[in-house]
Order: sequence, then structure tokens, then C-alpha cells
Amino acid sequence: MLKRFMLAGAASIFFITAAQAGSCPLGIAKIDAALPIKMAGMSAGDLAKVKSLRAQGAAKHKSGDHGSSINAINQALKILGV
Repeated sequence: MLKRFMLAGAASIFFITAAQAGSCPLGIAKIDAALPIKMAGMSAGDLAKVKSLRAQGAAKHKSGDHGSSINAINQALKILGV
């Protein structure tokens, strides 16, 4: 019984991680689509912050840290108002 519970837990973690990994490129694509539209009305500081957060998100995704990647991407999307 315990063995089945542990196997189910491990499978859940695998699928959650895989789902997060797939979310990173989608979030980056949302930033890339919104940035040209929103850029005209943004301050230079916000624009720099969005670009920095996008770069951080992409780097964290590439290194396998999908939780941090999603956090950075979501911060950028929040600044963009998306």
C-alpha cells in the first residue's frame, strides 16, 4: 500500500513539473506578443524591468528551474497588464 502511495506521489510530481516546463515558453510568447503593443505607454524603468524579467524567465527555464521561471514571467506579465 505504501509503495503504491509513493509511486502515485512521484508520478504527480513528474506531471506537475512537466506542466510547469510547458508553461514557460507560453508565458514568454505572451510577453513577446504584448511588448510591442504596450511599449509605447510604458516608462523606461518598467520596460527595462519587463525585459530583464523575460530574460530571467528564459534563463531559469533553460536551466530547469521552472518555478522561478514562471514567477519571473508572471511578474513581467503583471507589469504589462496581461
